Amino acid sequence: MTFLRIIGHLIFILFMTILTQVGGFIWLLTVVVSKRFRLRKRYLFPAMYLICNLIVVPPIASYFGRTALPVLSDNLKPRQWVYPLMFRNYVSPKLKTMLEDTAETLSEQHIALTYLDANFPFWNGFPLLPHLSHNDGNKIDLSFQYRTTDGQWTDKKPTISGYGNYVTEEGYWSERCKELGYWQYNFPKYLSFGTIHKLNFDADKTRAVILQLVNNSATEKVFIEPYLKTELGLTNYSKIKFHGCHAVRHDDHIHVHTK
Repeated sequence: MTFLRIIGHLIFILFMTILTQVGGFIWLLTVVVSKRFRLRKRYLFPAMYLICNLIVVPPIASYFGRTALPVLSDNLKPRQWVYPLMFRNYVSPKLKTMLEDTAETLSEQHIALTYLDANFPFWNGFPLLPHLSHNDGNKIDLSFQYRTTDGQWTDKKPTISGYGNYVTEEGYWSERCKELGYWQYNFPKYLSFGTIHKLNFDADKTRAVILQLVNNSATEKVFIEPYLKTELGLTNYSKIKFHGCHAVRHDDHIHVHTK
């Protein structure tokens, strides 16, 4: 194996580790197995990746206090299949129970919970970039609720990723944080990966989701933009907090902490 090929392997391992936590190890294992049994890596890697994703990692994650969120449920589902595929749908059992209970209750109001980034399956403290705090199984991002342009509720979301579609383009804290030098505050708009649906923010159903979350004893705090807390009539709820300029805007999703 040439020096450049070794460097290429190391770069890909680093990239996959940052993106998925587990993918770098799977690639390393793929290289070893393919060399030992003379198999093509282009076919072996996807097969080993899926086997690890569906069969190997979930039971091991339980030893780290993590469990995978459902993928095929109607009431609690990922925004895109890439979230579970990239091992970003792991949470603590307490958070999973809270989300499932919340989703079941909200389903009676014809509301479905859509999750975005949660946590990786292993090790507290391992960063789930670009997030600052999704590293202990107790945090998750949830989508807002939306209506079509003719006023009908829909479980579709405006952007491919679920991030980056702000309720209002500019606000006090988006401007203030930029003035203070926190350039990353508006960064989620670059993570939308494109707008695919023209939808309107559903204030009533989003408020119902947040209320269900804050009234659960397992919830420690919820992050949304301060102006949304006011506009949604949630100023009396101390669990709903401002995340600060060191984070990013939260008028495109709900961030939830459990205790």
